[in-house]
Amino acid sequence: MIKAIEILQKPRLQLLQLIDSIDIHLLNEVPAGFNNNIAWNLGHIVAAQQGVCYLRAGLQTHISTEMYELYKPGTKPEKFISQAELDDFRDLFTTTLEQLEQDYQNGIFSNYVPWTTRYGVNINNIDEAISFLPFHDGLHHGYILALRRALFGKQL
Repeated sequence: MIKAIEILQKPRLQLLQLIDSIDIHLLNEVPAGFNNNIAWNLGHIVAAQQGVCYLRAGLQTHISTEMYELYKPGTKPEKFISQAELDDFRDLFTTTLEQLEQDYQNGIFSNYVPWTTRYGVNINNIDEAISFLPFHDGLHHGYILALRRALFGKQL
């Protein structure tokens, strides 16, 4: 399962490079036809991973409850996301995966509760949860690309 975690790392780093040069106000802008923004999607990727892996196993997340509540599935941007918060997301993009790998190796996910995603995927254990994460990250990577195109149009 460690390979699945490794598969998550490179696209996350590439995504951070992709948004590096975008002004913070544009990262917070919700373009016409969308219901969220780039900054929210970054927070959501982290929060969703914590929910899928930790909360479903009855464990504490490695992010604050406030962050989880702001970016969990079913939420949308509620406030301007500051540079400090974006810097936290940047750090969490990698540190939460490193922690997941360590926690997986330590076998802390023994009480994982099976569930079905909104996409109809049955997840019965932490291995299946980790296998689901690249799909989820990829989905939001695509949303970020679409938001970026909506913000910059043909300039890309």
